Amino acid sequence: MSIADTYRRLRGEIPAHVTIVVAAKTRSVQEMLEVIEAGATDIGHNYVQEAGQARQLLGPGADRVRWHLIGHLQTNKINKALQIFDVIQTVDSLDLARAIDARAARLDRIVPVYIEVNSAAEASKSGVRPDFEKLAEFAGSVCALKHVRLDGLMTMGPLSADEGDVRAAFRKTRGLFDRLRGLGLPGARLDTLSMGMTDSYRIAIEEGATMVRPGTFVFGPR
Repeated sequence: MSIADTYRRLRGEIPAHVTIVVAAKTRSVQEMLEVIEAGATDIGHNYVQEAGQARQLLGPGADRVRWHLIGHLQTNKINKALQIFDVIQTVDSLDLARAIDARAARLDRIVPVYIEVNSAAEASKSGVRPDFEKLAEFAGSVCALKHVRLDGLMTMGPLSADEGDVRAAFRKTRGLFDRLRGLGLPGARLDTLSMGMTDSYRIAIEEGATMVRPGTFVFGPR
């Protein structure tokens, strides 16, 4: 089955209210163009430089989709990232949020961001620990910034292959998301819960994800 056919089948299977961000790390421009022409609306990438090269090579095709940064963002790459990405999903510290805000101010731009939650509290992963009080304090500080807008939460989920562990982490993040929305934070949109990749997107949707990030499922093995 072609990339285009696989994407269309996936889009037909996933509820219409769930956004598919096609994770395109290491994928060729031709592969990316095929999925865009099949109707993909959102592309996710882990690396700033690689995504920039892809956008340039895609030409007008690049402007047909929204670009999401789904990998860790280093402070020294923020300026470049803001030229490439429409959404930054991996804000995990107030220092990073402030740095994005300062650079976005120079561009007179408001950048949609998601707070990354380390849902299983794994030492090897970045993200805010799944503690509601700390998350709420962080979210409030982000909302006080003028050139970023808090649109949602994002989690990678645990490394564990156990479905129960994955489900529990997603359910915990959904709970945090709902409680955070209930605070009515000024300036926050908080309409997106980004959870689940190729191996876990079905569980993520069952647990309330409004956005999933499959890659291998669409493109096939690297």
